[in-house]
Amino acid sequence: MLTASEIKDKFIKYFVDKDHKHLPSSSLVPHNDPSVLLTTAGMLQFKPIMFGLEAAEYKRVTTYQKCCRTTDLDNVGKTPRHHTFFEMLGNFSFGDYYKREIISWAWDFLTKELNIPTEKLSVTVHHKDQEAYDIWHEEMGIPKARIVKLDDKDNFWAAGETGPCGYCSEIYYDTGLENGDGSPDEKAGSESNRFLEVWNLVFMEFNKQEDGRLIPLPAKNIDTGMGLERITSVLQNVANNYEIDSFKQIITKIEEISGKKYGENTNNDLYFKIIADHIRATTYLIADGVKPGNMSREYVLRRIMRRAVRYGRLLEINGTFLHDLLPIVIDLGKDYYPELLEKKEQILKTVTQEEELFNRTLNNGLKILNKIIDTHKTSKEDKISGKDAFELYDTYGFPLELTVEIAEENNLHVDHEQYQIEMKKQVNRAREAHNSSSLNDVAMHMNLDNIPATDFTGYDEYKTHAKVLAVSFSLDKKEFAFVVDKTCAYAESGGQVSDKGEVTFNDKTFKLKNVQKVGDYFVHVIESDKAIFDKDAQIIISVEFSERVNTARHHSVTHLLHQALKDILGDHVKQAGSLVNEQISRFDFAHPNALTNDEISKIEELVNIKILENMPVTTNVMDIDQAKKSGAVAMFGEKYGSKVRVLTMGDFSKEFCGGTHVNRTGDIGSFRIIGEEAIAAGVRRLTSVAGLSAYRYMKEEENIINSLTTKFKVPAKDILTRVEKMQLNINDLERDYSNLKTTVALGQVKELTKKVKEVNGIKFISEKVDIQDMKALKSASEDLLNRLDSGVIVLGSIIDHKVNFVASVSKDLVKKGISAGNIIKSIGQTTGSKGGGKPDSAQAGGGTEVDKIEIALAQVESLIIV
Repeated sequence: MLTASEIKDKFIKYFVDKDHKHLPSSSLVPHNDPSVLLTTAGMLQFKPIMFGLEAAEYKRVTTYQKCCRTTDLDNVGKTPRHHTFFEMLGNFSFGDYYKREIISWAWDFLTKELNIPTEKLSVTVHHKDQEAYDIWHEEMGIPKARIVKLDDKDNFWAAGETGPCGYCSEIYYDTGLENGDGSPDEKAGSESNRFLEVWNLVFMEFNKQEDGRLIPLPAKNIDTGMGLERITSVLQNVANNYEIDSFKQIITKIEEISGKKYGENTNNDLYFKIIADHIRATTYLIADGVKPGNMSREYVLRRIMRRAVRYGRLLEINGTFLHDLLPIVIDLGKDYYPELLEKKEQILKTVTQEEELFNRTLNNGLKILNKIIDTHKTSKEDKISGKDAFELYDTYGFPLELTVEIAEENNLHVDHEQYQIEMKKQVNRAREAHNSSSLNDVAMHMNLDNIPATDFTGYDEYKTHAKVLAVSFSLDKKEFAFVVDKTCAYAESGGQVSDKGEVTFNDKTFKLKNVQKVGDYFVHVIESDKAIFDKDAQIIISVEFSERVNTARHHSVTHLLHQALKDILGDHVKQAGSLVNEQISRFDFAHPNALTNDEISKIEELVNIKILENMPVTTNVMDIDQAKKSGAVAMFGEKYGSKVRVLTMGDFSKEFCGGTHVNRTGDIGSFRIIGEEAIAAGVRRLTSVAGLSAYRYMKEEENIINSLTTKFKVPAKDILTRVEKMQLNINDLERDYSNLKTTVALGQVKELTKKVKEVNGIKFISEKVDIQDMKALKSASEDLLNRLDSGVIVLGSIIDHKVNFVASVSKDLVKKGISAGNIIKSIGQTTGSKGGGKPDSAQAGGGTEVDKIEIALAQVESLIIV
């Protein structure tokens, strides 16, 4: 019986023998790809090549890729095949071979390398793909009865609404009549559990246009994916993926910890599976740099860890236990994913801390929830209130998802709508607390009873004569705060920062540091080591004119930007936050994908068009119901009374806003978007500049271009061409340098062949060399092994002041039990070098004990044991 690891090795070897380059798995955290939260398929790292954005370094590639998906989290453990973490075997062709080759190889690998009976296999093809149908039937010999034609829903793969796409062909394994439903329509591609999809072959030959047309690609690509866990369950003849060898070891450890036995109780079996699945995902996510948190992929990790802890409780495991499972997961994967060993201590520490943190809150939360459930069962109510669910979250750190999950197990559901209302109240409380604390609590010592609300005059003036109504002084904070009857200074709100300015009293001038709104009062703050004036004092407040004007420009332009986003991206766009000051505008909005350069250009152009139209900017105070009926849009996170201020910009934008603004859109001057990024799942942020800031930004760009034209001695329009040419030259030089290092390394090989030793009848070379590149070091090791035919090669070198090793073992000695990975692991401990690998090839690096390199190499002889 083949193990999962042996199947993985067979797959890679098969395609390497077909001239494929074996490339390492990419991280679970996608590189420069905001369209996905986690790596979900083997092809993700090749998307730039598939989309024509990058040239392929290799025409044929094969990988085993670690993947993580949480879209079907609730099905994990409940079905035989769903996982959060899994491995995908894949082979890829970038404009090289196509359908005939991959179909032939897939059939050959399954039936000859893995010895799956041909009668057990069926395939599906797209109903329009006669070519694939004919290859399967006429060349592979599959009977027509086992070839199923399906439509776009099942057998057409696309990267998105537009872009590379094509037909696909899926290979299914027949698990037997006993697993079917007896339906006459039972066949590959149906809903029946009898047929298990094991391999998907995607033929990418079209470029889908916005109007739906399929234009042939200049190069046809192949993208295949075979789930390692699925194919292993087939070859090991087990009912589900959780009973394959790699899962069995984890489940055995859970049995030991829990005192329960897998296979004796259906509910307990579910808990075993969920814990085993989640600890794999946890280990690999942390190894790739993800930490438990409350946002994005960090929340995914925290959620699956807490689910694992909770199901451990259902197995009556008390205390922490997840860290006891980690060594098994790490040991199972270390030869294929060296980062597991490199990050072992970090993984252990992170899991232990998170589990201890959750355990501290879980006990109390479960007690409270169980009481709520018992009460509902007694009263026969079927809904847990949103208020109770929120209290569990707010007080005990109990995630809503966990409350929902436990409730459903008890035939109850949660009032989500009320939960969101309670959450919104909390957000408002936090915002009010922030506003107060941002004044360093100075205002809390004021007597604000029986004084009128502050009258804001700043819409029409920049200087105000005011009467002081309340004061407070904090010596510790060196802050003097006061409230007046009226002021021209804007208090921070609606994303707009407070005005800066001056306060004059008795011919003495003080700098106004901050203005915040507390209820209906504008609290002004001056930095001072003493009280400046008393209640009833007459003062003059003035704001800095240029800062106010520049802030107004940046605030007004956010309203144009908001509408432009809706026009260009769609009505789903909703504001999710903002920050406006005299230098920049930052605008957060709901949108699922990163903006393309073309989208950014269109948005920027539309805003500038509306600026040049010089539309009037008007404000009207009206009843809130009247404002809503007029079509005015409320702004994110703001609280409104019965009267609201509505800002209108021509016929383009109409929104609630209490901020300060320009009189006409032309007063904004100009607008540039200078940054676009993700700040949370489904939330993007645009940073932009307007007016003088936009001019300065463009002037800086112009200066850079002028400097480049002078340096390169070419017109501005030719700079890009010149840079591209220089980059090509640099690439050539780097390639020549790399080849030179390899040549130098191989030059040392001839001398090393004179240093062959022998132990137990086995030839070996274990030497320190002066090769300053890991790639060249590995090439030297492989070249030496080819010269020996049979033997063990271990080379060590000090590169960048760190000890590095490579090891190569011939295939005949691997069969006898000698492992390059074990040798590297053992000698690496002597120098502090970290790494690993497969039995025939391994490497380690980063060792700091440089003076022990020869001691480590001397240990090799004792490690060659058969």
